[in-house]
Amino acid sequence: MEKKIERRLSYFPRTRFMGSKQKLLPFIYTNVKNIKGEKILDAFSGSACVAYLFKAMGKEVHTNDFMKYCYTLAKATVENNNITLDQSDIDTIFQKTYNHKTFINDNFDKLFFNKKDNLFLDRTYSNIQNIKNQYKHALALSALARACIKKRPRGIFTYTGDRYDDGRRDLRISFEEQLFESIEVFNKSIFNNRMKNKSFNKDIFKLPYEDYDIVYIDPPYFTPLSDNDYSRRYHFVEGLMSYWTHVQINHKTKTKKFNKFSTPFDSRETVYDAFDQLFNKFQNSTYIVSYSSNSFPTLEEMILKMKKYKSKVKVTQLNHRYSFGTQRSNIKRNKVDEYLFIGAD
Repeated sequence: MEKKIERRLSYFPRTRFMGSKQKLLPFIYTNVKNIKGEKILDAFSGSACVAYLFKAMGKEVHTNDFMKYCYTLAKATVENNNITLDQSDIDTIFQKTYNHKTFINDNFDKLFFNKKDNLFLDRTYSNIQNIKNQYKHALALSALARACIKKRPRGIFTYTGDRYDDGRRDLRISFEEQLFESIEVFNKSIFNNRMKNKSFNKDIFKLPYEDYDIVYIDPPYFTPLSDNDYSRRYHFVEGLMSYWTHVQINHKTKTKKFNKFSTPFDSRETVYDAFDQLFNKFQNSTYIVSYSSNSFPTLEEMILKMKKYKSKVKVTQLNHRYSFGTQRSNIKRNKVDEYLFIGAD
């Protein structure tokens, strides 16, 4: 990897986001660096690290994700070319106010954070609404979400309490310190690649068609070994993006999650047709598809599907163990071959 790109990627805000390709970026770069095309769609942007790689390569990058949290990350770091949070913004974010709503404390009392931390989140979200610039707003929300994830043992919201607390620094420092550090990290990640990058928050099948040179496809992997429910793991930070106005809490659940976002990539019965629709929609573009060996469609099935639309299909693979999940029973299932399919005419 070129040193200037490697250096730029070192500034990307890291999280323990499920399925993130952060550790695979050198592998992806090696295999895509010579593909012709200047306008790229990252159709399932997730943590936005691959879109950030394409931005660092000087491409015009469009991102899309059905989760508002992922959309906000991409808007802050990919669409945004030159806006950062200055001291005045930071003062606004940390302002001591007392007339704000207490939705988080009222609904998530003692579930993930203590009362002091919940009220801090309520106050901070309220303060962020006073920041009107769209990119500063996205940066502030992204930093707040990152602080929540880093203050949470294992970085997920599928359980209550702190039974996985291993004493690491992220769990010991205050929310204020965590948020301040996250703001610094996001500010350092901003750079201008002189392209009109865009971010979208839509169902990929409802995204208005544009003539992209390349479409990068990294959907939720369907595997019978585990679920691909991002909303279950990250429902708290997803709700935080709008103060839960775009979702409805299911109060019958222990973690106060909301109903799962529906996607055809959820089941073996629908995932094959979903890929077919996706390849058909973007048949004029070069495909780059990330997928794993324990998922469906299988390697052979994916090649056949792509060959319906592309004359050339190349596959490279990398042995990879996902860091998500630390239980001993998960070790075998997390060790997979990561595939990168490239379909071109």
